[in-house]
Amino acid sequence: MSVWMANGCVPGATWPWPPAAADPALTGASPGERARLSRLGYLRVATLETAVALPPRLAGRYAWAGQEPMVGIGLQLAGECMVTQDGQQKVLGEGEFVLYDTARAYVIEYPKPSRAHLFHLPRRLLGVPETELHRVTGTPVTAAAGFGSVLLPFLRTLADSAPSYVTPLADRLAGSVADLVGTMVAQLSAGRMADDSCTANGRLVRRIREHIARNLGDPDLSPETIARAHHISLRYLHRLFEAEETTVSRLILRSRLDASARDLSRPGPSVAAVAQHWGFGSPAHFSRAFRAAYGVSPSQWRAQHTAG
Repeated sequence: MSVWMANGCVPGATWPWPPAAADPALTGASPGERARLSRLGYLRVATLETAVALPPRLAGRYAWAGQEPMVGIGLQLAGECMVTQDGQQKVLGEGEFVLYDTARAYVIEYPKPSRAHLFHLPRRLLGVPETELHRVTGTPVTAAAGFGSVLLPFLRTLADSAPSYVTPLADRLAGSVADLVGTMVAQLSAGRMADDSCTANGRLVRRIREHIARNLGDPDLSPETIARAHHISLRYLHRLFEAEETTVSRLILRSRLDASARDLSRPGPSVAAVAQHWGFGSPAHFSRAFRAAYGVSPSQWRAQHTAG
């Protein structure tokens, strides 16, 4: 689905896109502004063209009230963009992109005529802890920077041809974007932690997180097995995670649920097979935990996210 909106729209008007898919940061065009809006499964794509400088636009958890948290990706094609989040302002030039989190306030400003692609996808589908995402939002990425060399040209091509994709292919492409962005976040976060972690504790926590990510499918994964694998006491393991905004058990469960939700958001194996693949020994336990986390059963989740 794709639609162009010409300049001169009444300020505050909603773009002709399904309201649930609208980006509040971009709602209401200014004179000299033009946008093409598309949706690929759960991925929202906007191509913005400005003929004049645009004033700052504040958005975040208040503008996105009632919608699930999203990760935004701003890819600058021409001109210049300034993104501010958590008190840090970053300037994007041509060929750079940046991540931002809609659950926290952010400001987007185009100080000169520009062209940009903006992508939004549900934060839960990235399969990375919120602390990792927080660590990398606002960090400009270029095609010369590691994973950016893979993701940037893919996103550019995807946005340029978004209107041409039929639903089954669009869903698969959205899943690929979620996987690639999640991998990039993990890579950037690991690099940032390597820079910031001067202590042995910081390096140990990073190794434990990597161990959990590698072994999510093992039904025996638990705080006890993790402590034994790293030759530390269970009490010390829990102490390490006191500053991580979660417990080890909650991290394991949430990571398994996020991975399961990501798999269930596209056609594939049965619900029971997905649960078993991600380490849930009991289908009943999986269903209860999934409903508690997302408000619907796994089957309802799959129906909602693969309809159409």
